Amino acid sequence: MKIKDLIPWARKDDAAHPDRENPIATLQREMNQVFEGFWNRFGKGLGDLDWPWGHSEAKSDVVQTDNAVEISIELPGMTMDDIEVSVTDDMLTVKGEKKVERQEEKKGYYLSERSYGAIWRTIPLPPGVDGEKAEASFKNGVLTVRLPQTPEAQARVKHIEVKAG
Repeated sequence: MKIKDLIPWARKDDAAHPDRENPIATLQREMNQVFEGFWNRFGKGLGDLDWPWGHSEAKSDVVQTDNAVEISIELPGMTMDDIEVSVTDDMLTVKGEKKVERQEEKKGYYLSERSYGAIWRTIPLPPGVDGEKAEASFKNGVLTVRLPQTPEAQARVKHIEVKAG
């Protein structure tokens, strides 16, 4: 293929070959396929990638037991000193910030690395949790916050029997 074959107005033989596809359209289709393959492989946007803190939020689980609400939040690479937990009447807020700087100099090379990660997660709490008695623990990069329910909230829970239909 020559350069003049890529310029549609420079080709004189298009009328003689109406079934031949325009090379520009072919190039555009192939480039679209390359980009579609990339986005299909990695998600529709960079925010959809499986980063530990996509959109500055941490992955979390909320479980309600008979007498408490337990919230687990993944905070990989952080320590207890990097985390701040607060609770209001109806919200749990977790903030974390991790800064890592590493410098290494040996014979023949110099290495300097910096990384930064921050999370901010606010989780609405159901009515009847006792924020004054909240407990938090941190193990293996997972923060677990346990918020007991008040006796009044536990008394309002009504279990309903499920029967076969």
